[in-house]
Amino acid sequence: MQALSHITFVVSDLDRMEKIVTRVLKGRKVYDSGETSFSLSRERFFLIGAEPSAVWIAIMEGEGLSHRSYNHVAFRIEPSDMDERLKAIEDLGLELKDPRSRVEGEGQSIYFYDDDNHLFELHTGTLEERLKRYAAPEADV
Repeated sequence: MQALSHITFVVSDLDRMEKIVTRVLKGRKVYDSGETSFSLSRERFFLIGAEPSAVWIAIMEGEGLSHRSYNHVAFRIEPSDMDERLKAIEDLGLELKDPRSRVEGEGQSIYFYDDDNHLFELHTGTLEERLKRYAAPEADV
């Protein structure tokens, strides 16, 4: 395996999800199938982040998830972007989920659900920071 290729979200409303991807996740649309379907249904592709490490997100029209869980996708953001991203989530009327309790040095998160029960996290930390913090003796909480 080389790396993550893409993440696909099956959604009931492509236009609504496009607003979430472009406004909250700051993605840019690179493809729209329109009425043509090369896959199972109509779809749109977005890139999130800067090349060459941008994340390819696909949204495909279909039936959303039937229930919510803690399964989620987390996107890293800068701490200075937290307020702007939170405002975009609130402006779209998306449901916020209370963050889990955290220890100092672990980063901050915003959790929210889309209209199809997908859970997203916007996170300010890195794996390296988290592992370093968890290795510290005072991490035992």
